[in-house]
Amino acid sequence: MSEINAMDVISIIREQIENFDWDEESREIGKVISVGDGIATVYGIDHAMYGEIVVFENGEKGMVMDIRRTEIGVMLFGRDVGISEGMKVTRTRKNAGIPVGEGFIGRVVNALGEPIDGKGDIASAGYNPIERPAPGIIDRKSVDTPLETGILAIDSMFPIGRGQRELIIGDRQTGKTSIATDTILNQKGKNVTCIYVAIGQKATTVEKVRNILEKGGAMDYTIIVSATAADPASLQYIAPYAGTALGEYFMDKGGDVLIIYDDLSKHAVAYREISLLLERSPGREAYPGDVFYLHSRLLERSSKLSDEKGGGSMTALPIIETQNGDVSAYISTNVISITDGQIFLESSLFFSGMRPAVNVGLSVSRVGGAAQTKAMKKASGSIRVDLAQYRELEIFTQFASDLDAATQAELSHGGALMQLLKQPLSHPMSMADQVITLELANLRYFDSFDKKDVKKEQGKILDYIRLEHPDIVSSIESTRDVADDVKDLIAAAGEEYKKSKEQN
Repeated sequence: MSEINAMDVISIIREQIENFDWDEESREIGKVISVGDGIATVYGIDHAMYGEIVVFENGEKGMVMDIRRTEIGVMLFGRDVGISEGMKVTRTRKNAGIPVGEGFIGRVVNALGEPIDGKGDIASAGYNPIERPAPGIIDRKSVDTPLETGILAIDSMFPIGRGQRELIIGDRQTGKTSIATDTILNQKGKNVTCIYVAIGQKATTVEKVRNILEKGGAMDYTIIVSATAADPASLQYIAPYAGTALGEYFMDKGGDVLIIYDDLSKHAVAYREISLLLERSPGREAYPGDVFYLHSRLLERSSKLSDEKGGGSMTALPIIETQNGDVSAYISTNVISITDGQIFLESSLFFSGMRPAVNVGLSVSRVGGAAQTKAMKKASGSIRVDLAQYRELEIFTQFASDLDAATQAELSHGGALMQLLKQPLSHPMSMADQVITLELANLRYFDSFDKKDVKKEQGKILDYIRLEHPDIVSSIESTRDVADDVKDLIAAAGEEYKKSKEQN
């Protein structure tokens, strides 16, 4: 009898073990102690991980951002209106992540990966954590393939390579976003997936960017991740990490990705707001002590992967807004030290009509010639030196009345170069057009024209060469080099065009 009872007890225990629901019975449940300004303090969850998602009783989600001895600080992803003191909070044991997949291309999503463009649901192919360790040194290879922006001033002097991190920095309204959108437009047909992350921008600005990309046919290979100024600081904080997680999906498959962070100044401000609400000690400019780590762990994830890892790449173009051209500010210097170079846009150049307003002296690319085609390397050889000489001569000769012929020639050449570097919005140039322009500039072809006619003449000679000498263009594009005989052909075509113009 006792044996039968023992067997019954064993079978009951076995059944309970088999039917034990870990999700229902082992999860930790805490209670809200206080809530306000998008932050909830929760008591009773003892084993929560940093970055873990917790779910409130009303279905609202939050992320663990602060772990103390007896309580945790949770950053809310939505409004805190429906959350009250005493409400139950449950662990999910999942770190914050975002759905990923090909279906996101051409769509506008929020920082949680939810579509906000009214085009319906997106079919995902997986789920990537928004925080992931950056690839190690062994998993990387050196940057050697150009990512052409289509902007002559950048491609000739500050080349960007696939896997590089190049900072775009300058005051507000100096054309920083325009450089980013032109770069996206120039990736058409180049097998590069582009991700534009808008952080703290006006919703109208994001819509304007979407319209520009739509008009240029760039939305066919672009994803927009939007966390506007109207969104909570929590969504602005995770937006760049979510965009990077999306980019890593394509990079891991061996693809090339271009990601724009517009802009990281507002991202740092959102993080400062969260940190101060979590009662962390403020440091310089009231930013928390780990604000450098905030951006370093984000930007280090952009790299060129080794062939063993699939050879994919992610190129980052972070944007930083300066106040009155002060590049020595806290966030500016932090990001400059993380990136592989910067393109500095100057207000005075912008307002004088030099657009893009690239300051040649303060801009640099630390990858340099490794990310340039042979053709561009040969054609752009002396452009920076010529421009530096021109800027110097211009200052010294502005009060001079009599100038010798050599000085006048240098001023004419420098003035023509400055005009050639001007470029209208949403008109990226092909590599062949850039090389032909620079080769003609090196031959001093444009020096004889009035400054106001240089851009017009540049357009005309490029149209003429494309129409009458397509072999020049096809040779540069196929070999990505400019041989001596092609240089001679460009020079001859220039003279030919001048003669035909004189005859007409």
